[in-house]
Amino acid sequence: MDATRDPRHAGSRLGALRRWFDTSADAGLPDANDDRIDWLRALPFIAMHLACLGVFWVGVSPTAAWIALALYAARMFAITGFYHRYFSHRTFRTSRAVQFAFALLGAASVQRGPLWWAAHHRHHHVHADTAADPHTPRKGFWRSHAGWFLTRAGFRTDPSRIGDLLRYPELRWLDRYDTVVPVVLAAMLYALGAALERWAPGLGTDGPQLLVWGFFVSTVVLFHATVTINSLAHRWGRRRYATRDDSRNNLWLALLTFGEGWHNNHHFFPGSARQGFRWWEVDLTWYGLRTLQLFGLVRDLKPVPAWVLAKAEH
Repeated sequence: MDATRDPRHAGSRLGALRRWFDTSADAGLPDANDDRIDWLRALPFIAMHLACLGVFWVGVSPTAAWIALALYAARMFAITGFYHRYFSHRTFRTSRAVQFAFALLGAASVQRGPLWWAAHHRHHHVHADTAADPHTPRKGFWRSHAGWFLTRAGFRTDPSRIGDLLRYPELRWLDRYDTVVPVVLAAMLYALGAALERWAPGLGTDGPQLLVWGFFVSTVVLFHATVTINSLAHRWGRRRYATRDDSRNNLWLALLTFGEGWHNNHHFFPGSARQGFRWWEVDLTWYGLRTLQLFGLVRDLKPVPAWVLAKAEH
């Protein structure tokens, strides 16, 4: 039988299309070819990169550039402060409302839902730089940087690692329909640009320009900055602690990712809300969390224990 006419083949393609919008369709998939890139499912990811070429048609304005930068900063903080330090490691406490607000902002980063992110990151810490680690650089730069993200195994959320988070239906919904928030953000940026073109033409922007710069360019840069911690922070930098993985501390990655580049610190003691263990180690996410604490939005930020600092000195 012609494979293209095989109803099972057609059903597989329809299932892949459905998983663009509803990740619950991943449940119960067979284990075969889990580590191969699912090219059909990866098409939206590829299309986002191609859409960045739109800058040659829409041009640029200070308004578009500042909005792109602001969205990069806000979403990077949501990823590093909440997807990582809160959902993945539970290094501080907050209210359910604040938890959901930053989960929404993190979901706008197009790095999938908070449950998916936490499950994969917890798996990484258990198996860092072993054969079971999906994004170890030992498997190659591109595999660790983006390839793992596009595999069938990479698309799944492992519920066994996130039992503490599954009790929140709003987080389960965000994880299941992880494309909703990015689509809404893109639509809002287009509408804002159209409104500014009409009501504030002196700003020199419009709907297509804000869509390209505020959403596509900002989001693609944000993604690649975030995953440098997988691909580069296990290869380049200094090792303060003798961990069983290849993690390094890297100042430049720390600046780019708001503190995540102090990766050897983090792998030695992931239970702290602070990753720049020394005062000179710039950790913008830590400063942001301290600011939220001053306003009562977060609490019980876990510090770096004295024994951890002493261990490094020895």
